[in-house]
Amino acid sequence: MRKLLNILFVTSPDSYLTKEGENIVISVNQEKKLQLPIHTLEGVVCFGYAGASPSLMHLCATRGVGLSFHNEYGKFLARVCGPMQGNVLLRKKQYKVSEDSHFQLSIAKSCIAAKVLNSRNILQRAIRDHKAGIDAEKIENVVNRLQFTLKNIEEANNIDTLRGIEGDASKWYFSVLDELILHQKDDFYMTSRNKRPPRDNFNALLSFLYTMLAHDVQSALESVGLDPYVGFLHQDRPGRASLALDLMEELRGCLADRLALSLINRKQISAKDFTVKENEAVLMDKDTRKIVLENMHKRKKEEIVHTFLDEKISIGLIPYVQALLLARYLRGDIDAYPPFIWR
Repeated sequence: MRKLLNILFVTSPDSYLTKEGENIVISVNQEKKLQLPIHTLEGVVCFGYAGASPSLMHLCATRGVGLSFHNEYGKFLARVCGPMQGNVLLRKKQYKVSEDSHFQLSIAKSCIAAKVLNSRNILQRAIRDHKAGIDAEKIENVVNRLQFTLKNIEEANNIDTLRGIEGDASKWYFSVLDELILHQKDDFYMTSRNKRPPRDNFNALLSFLYTMLAHDVQSALESVGLDPYVGFLHQDRPGRASLALDLMEELRGCLADRLALSLINRKQISAKDFTVKENEAVLMDKDTRKIVLENMHKRKKEEIVHTFLDEKISIGLIPYVQALLLARYLRGDIDAYPPFIWR
């Protein structure tokens, strides 16, 4: 099992990263603000445009520390990678089965079925815990629709049909997610999922959390020797980590949506933490990103019992466990890919 190390998030857009010996140095306006040994880090995620020196990029690449760059909205821009590593036989098997429609559909079905199950569990928990303060009947209708969707997923005979089923399930889920916002409802609401760019506070928060989750899943896939750019559900496209997007589908609700709702309902963030740009895009400020990231890291340390392994693991290790299970399935060590189900 891979040890869960630290990820350094650089949220100031004026930060510039350089190398000093075996250390990462962060400077703002040529003034040193922070220095960290490279061996203490698993990844570095930068927001803004100042960038990093070539020598720092080389240090991260040779030490296996992921270095990625994002704009102020959290949109992925680029990732620095070192020489290709991992089991070549595993990657060859991955490339082979990605062209096999039966294998492709089998893995995609597992991911989407788990996504629907986890979404359904989130809604059912809301009914159980907050029935008096929400429209329970409205949510129950969607819960029943999602239950029926699971049968449709099982019967889907091609990827395009499965994508259509997943799209409908997502629309139903997001249509009632607003009911789970218990406080600050004038400032945080969900009328529909919108992105590129997000146009309300809740969608801006979700987009940021999804970006961070995608970073974790991609790192996990690389750590077990899989190619994150060759997927099964999402079409291959230059520059898109399709397999990372596949694997994170089952994790969106339990690792991102639940955290977003918690931050809002506990009033750890508020409307003043967001800015509306001239193009109506909503931007979360850097201090708020710090609050979100701090809470995300706290949550990663919490432990749950993994339903397939029947062992206690920290939440932060879930992407790595799922990547490992997918690799075991592709190698033929287990009969099917067991997606993550939140209980």
